[in-house]
Formats: sequence, structure tokens, C-alpha cells
Amino acid sequence: MDKPNPIDVQVGSRVRLRRNMLGLSQEKLGEAIGISFQQLQKYERGANRIAVSRLHMLSRVLDVPVTFFFDDMDPVRAPAIPSGFAEPPVEADSLRKRETTELVDAYYVIEDAAVRRRLLELARALAGESDAVKGLARLAKSARGERRD
Repeated sequence: MDKPNPIDVQVGSRVRLRRNMLGLSQEKLGEAIGISFQQLQKYERGANRIAVSRLHMLSRVLDVPVTFFFDDMDPVRAPAIPSGFAEPPVEADSLRKRETTELVDAYYVIEDAAVRRRLLELARALAGESDAVKGLARLAKSARGERRD
């Protein structure tokens, strides 16, 4: 038996990473796109290739552009469709850490959007976000017509 194609493995690993970031089980994602969780497991391992139509469906369900599956875009900050304001990528290794996944899961459990936004602001302040990044964020807000705080 031949080894899986590296591109199939890359695409599958990106599906798994985004699914985990969104807190979806293989069963739930499989149901959403009309396949069994076993088939999804094969996709995620790269054992089976994903048809273009299925990849398009995955991009819509996982709320990322199709290009997300092929490049090194940060899965936590992946722009939703249509693409939004892009942030600089984070080291991929840090995204695979258990604490990162737990933090993201806990964040999305918070139902109040205002509380989530404040938590994000706190995290940015604790991380010492640079003035340049803050300036870009303000520009993006004004371009979207959002109110300045």
C-alpha cells in the first residue's frame, strides 16, 4: 500500500485542526457534510482524498476559505468567509498545545460577546500587544464602520 500523498495529509490535518478549534466532534462534522465519522477520520489522516465539492462544503461548515486547507494560515485567527482583516500568523507549534485548545474551547463557551471581547482585550494587554498592531486593528475597525472605544 502506498503512503498517503503529503498534500492529502496536510489538508486532512488542517481539517482536524480547525474542527478541534471549533469544538466539533468527528460525528458532528461528518453529519454536517453528509459522511460517516469513519470517512472523516480517513480524510483527517490523509488516507482518503477529499473531493473538491466536499472540500468546498468543509470550508463553509468550518467557516474558512478553501485556501486555509493548503497554506499555513493560523487556524484560530482564520478569516471567516468573506475574508476579513488578517492578523499575523502564530507559530503552528503553539496551536497544537493542549492549553491552546483548552483556552479556545473555554473562550467559545462564553456566551456573552461583550465578555469575550473584553477577555480578548485583556489577553492582548497581557501579551503587550505592540502599538503598530493596535493601530492596524483601529484602522480595520474604522474600515468596517465600527465605533472607536
